[in-house]
Amino acid sequence: MCQGESLSFPRILERCVNIGGDLDSEIEPANLPAEASGSAMERRRLAALQRLGLLDTPPEERFERLTRIARTYYNAASSFFSLVDSDRQWLKSAQGLEIEETDRGIAFCDYAIKQDAMLVVEDATKDPRFCNNPLVTGDPKIRFYAGVPVREPGGFKVGSFCITDDKPRKRSSLDMSVLRDLASIVEDELEKSMLGSSPTDFVEVSALGRSIQRAQNIYLTSDNKNLAFELMLEDFLLLTGSQFGFIVEIHKYKATNQPSLKVGAITNIALDPDREALYQQFKRQGLIFDRTDTATGLPMMTDEVVFSNEPLQNARRAGAPKGAASLECYIAIPVYSGDQYVGLIGLANRESGYTSELAEELAPLVQTLGTLIDRNQLYSEKQVHQERLEQAANYDELTGLPNRRRLTELFKQELVEVIEREGSMSVCFLDLDGFKEINDEHGHSVGDAVLKSVADRLTAVLRDEDIVSRLGGDEFVAILRDVPDERIYGRILEAISNPITYKGFVLNISGSMGVAVYPDDNSDPDLLIRHADQAMYAAKDSGKNCFKIFDVKVHQTRKRKINLLEQLDLALSGNQLEMYFQPKIDLEKQRVDGFEALIRWNHPDEGLLAPAQFLEHLEYTEYAAAVGRFVMADGARKLSQIMEQNLPYSISINLSPSHFLGRQFISDLAQALESIPFEQRNRLVIEVLETTALDEATKVISKLQKCKELGVRVSLDVLARAFRLSIIFDDCLLMKLRSINPS
Repeated sequence: MCQGESLSFPRILERCVNIGGDLDSEIEPANLPAEASGSAMERRRLAALQRLGLLDTPPEERFERLTRIARTYYNAASSFFSLVDSDRQWLKSAQGLEIEETDRGIAFCDYAIKQDAMLVVEDATKDPRFCNNPLVTGDPKIRFYAGVPVREPGGFKVGSFCITDDKPRKRSSLDMSVLRDLASIVEDELEKSMLGSSPTDFVEVSALGRSIQRAQNIYLTSDNKNLAFELMLEDFLLLTGSQFGFIVEIHKYKATNQPSLKVGAITNIALDPDREALYQQFKRQGLIFDRTDTATGLPMMTDEVVFSNEPLQNARRAGAPKGAASLECYIAIPVYSGDQYVGLIGLANRESGYTSELAEELAPLVQTLGTLIDRNQLYSEKQVHQERLEQAANYDELTGLPNRRRLTELFKQELVEVIEREGSMSVCFLDLDGFKEINDEHGHSVGDAVLKSVADRLTAVLRDEDIVSRLGGDEFVAILRDVPDERIYGRILEAISNPITYKGFVLNISGSMGVAVYPDDNSDPDLLIRHADQAMYAAKDSGKNCFKIFDVKVHQTRKRKINLLEQLDLALSGNQLEMYFQPKIDLEKQRVDGFEALIRWNHPDEGLLAPAQFLEHLEYTEYAAAVGRFVMADGARKLSQIMEQNLPYSISINLSPSHFLGRQFISDLAQALESIPFEQRNRLVIEVLETTALDEATKVISKLQKCKELGVRVSLDVLARAFRLSIIFDDCLLMKLRSINPS
């Protein structure tokens, strides 16, 4: 024990237990059953409980404040300070619970007082001690419990300070030191009540030491400055026996550089109970004092302790905020960190009044508070700096809108929400029309004003749940939820197109907008923006000041075409193209007259592709002629095989219209026919679409004449041919020519 330090009996007992001697096991066995109330130790415990005089008394603010702090800090369903009587648990202070007492047999706190350490139940439904407890199976449906035993000054555990929740929680995720500190303050309150220490004119050294220790613990373990201020205010009230008070930080008004006070903690009892809203306002915004000759204003100007025990005769009483309780006496103590004035402590209504000596006795705790305030102000400055960095990194400096980096984050969040609610999302890519001309003619300052005006108009016309971002330059992106009507896109453009007046200039501007709609376009965020960008260029090409919706089917067709064209060289060189032959039946003569050659692509990844799956993508490209040459060469080769077997069949081939009408067609055909005798060439039939003949009649006639000169026949593949009988044969009748039997 430190020299000169006075310790009360429970603290001496606590010291002994911490050193290693389990005295508590001698005076209060840890495994004492609840029903053993007849034992000598239990009778003594119950007698100590009765001496406290707390059972069945009204709520007291000194305990209510502590349970409020606990519930708020731990975000718990409830918090309470309970006393365990002979056959019941009675709640002296409770937050979030409507009950006043329970049977002792079902009280979690009855288990808590039977051990020295904190009792923590992470999930009551999985704990055999509590899984069938009516407080678990029924209201308030306790799943999580944490309780610290509370001792009275004689050392007996009379109750516990607890938090509970209706969902399981992990002890490892919670800072339980705060709960222990709050329980410690409860014990100090009990000691003060029992020993009658509140009216004395001095501060007990041991109590002051415990207060400093609690403050340092919060300083080292928590970033929650509001909690730290709340706990320190509780200690100041406890040490001095004051009814209410506040702790404030001193700041400067930006405009006047005059000091202002920001509330760190304030007791609700300091204000009219009917004016809860005013109390909450003070907590949020701080206390504002316009006068410097008041109990709070004067210390800020003189750096001196101000106190009065006769406030009715003291002009400084006017410093109390409107709605505050009447002042019987008060003291205001300036708080320093080094030589910097950082805060103020205000205490009021102490039974024995206030003296300058009292302020001196509180000096060690006041100094600790100064260190805490200074730390918090440094932390706040760091936060402000960090927020500015984040603002610069995530928001456009000119318009204040999210930039590209922030848009990516918001886009991903929005996409998750759209999927969860099974809704839709429109990605609108907007580019201003004529903005470059405005910049060139009027300068960048006018251009910046236009961009800010457009940003404001977009923000105004969109809903709160929508997102609008500036990518850079004159490009904006808006993300809209569940657009029911395409006219909404038009209204966005209308809002932009209204004239802008700036410094005498009337500026006319419009926008071109592309829209990609999810989930019709089931792409990732980057690709959705790219698709909206592509649609925007389509809007530009359509005359500007309009919107175009990205056509997913057209895009997929185009993508498919590009993909196939990239692979066709390998298909031609790698013998992936193959001709299948469909018999042409003469029903009157009941015989096969010939075969129609139909191309197939043996694709290495997609399997066998029919003509409709790739030929349309080749039309009007260089590959149309390349495939046509393959078809003519293979048709001529198969015709040679037929002639070698003395078979009477003809071969019909289909050619691309663009190849047939191209300049190289006749030379390609002549080259394919080189191995076929002229008198046999009429057995090769070239089928031409009727639409080709109708659209390019002059060219077709010329081609037909040259085909005739080469000895081949040309058949007009008219629309009515869609009804020809040959289509009733499915692919199972297709065969390779080498398997044809003359019979």
